[in-house]
Amino acid sequence: MKFNLRARLTAEFVGSAFLVAAVVGSGIMGERLSGGNVAIALLANTIATGAALVALILTFGPISGAHLNPAVTLADALERGITWPDALAYIIVQCAGGIAGGIVAHLMFGLRWYSVSTHSRHGWSLVLSEFVATFGLLSVIWGCSRLRSGAVPFAVASYITSAYWFTASTSFANPAVTIARTFSDTFAGIRPSDAPLFIVAQLAGALAATFLFRWLVPNLAAHADHVLVAHPQ
Repeated sequence: MKFNLRARLTAEFVGSAFLVAAVVGSGIMGERLSGGNVAIALLANTIATGAALVALILTFGPISGAHLNPAVTLADALERGITWPDALAYIIVQCAGGIAGGIVAHLMFGLRWYSVSTHSRHGWSLVLSEFVATFGLLSVIWGCSRLRSGAVPFAVASYITSAYWFTASTSFANPAVTIARTFSDTFAGIRPSDAPLFIVAQLAGALAATFLFRWLVPNLAAHADHVLVAHPQ
């Protein structure tokens, strides 16, 4: 079954909203129930995000490819898996969906619908972490989508789950999620002033991984038919 652009954009919006709702909501819940133990709160945040990613990619992948991430969409456009006009539309709805998901998470927990974050995440170690996290994410996506496509939802979710713990930034690895988290002064938040360098590092990591896999797997097609899971164009 083929899906028109409106359906694909709706899938990206709803999927991005649920992703951010999972990130922000589980952060709020984890912080409330952990009794001040940050490790327990982060563990709760990690498990919820990883589990949500599997479900969301499996659900929306057949419709839109389940990018849910402007860095992924940019990489897909570079590999000619999606047209540039469609990519721009994807990125807009991903960002809008992410913000909407953060608002819903706040309302579900009885908070004001938004709050500008004061959670400091600055320093070159965190920026490097975002480059590494997104480079790894796109490496997993390109390697699995081109060689083991059925494993993509589980590989992506397991990678993000681990990257929460092995990167100093807790692996945002997603510009839309980063933007949405600036509007949440909760466990998952990030100060607006810290977000631009995170986003630059994320896009740089995505580009580096894309160019690496052009070289690593030269015998495959020059363009990508899909990036996460197969979806009709």
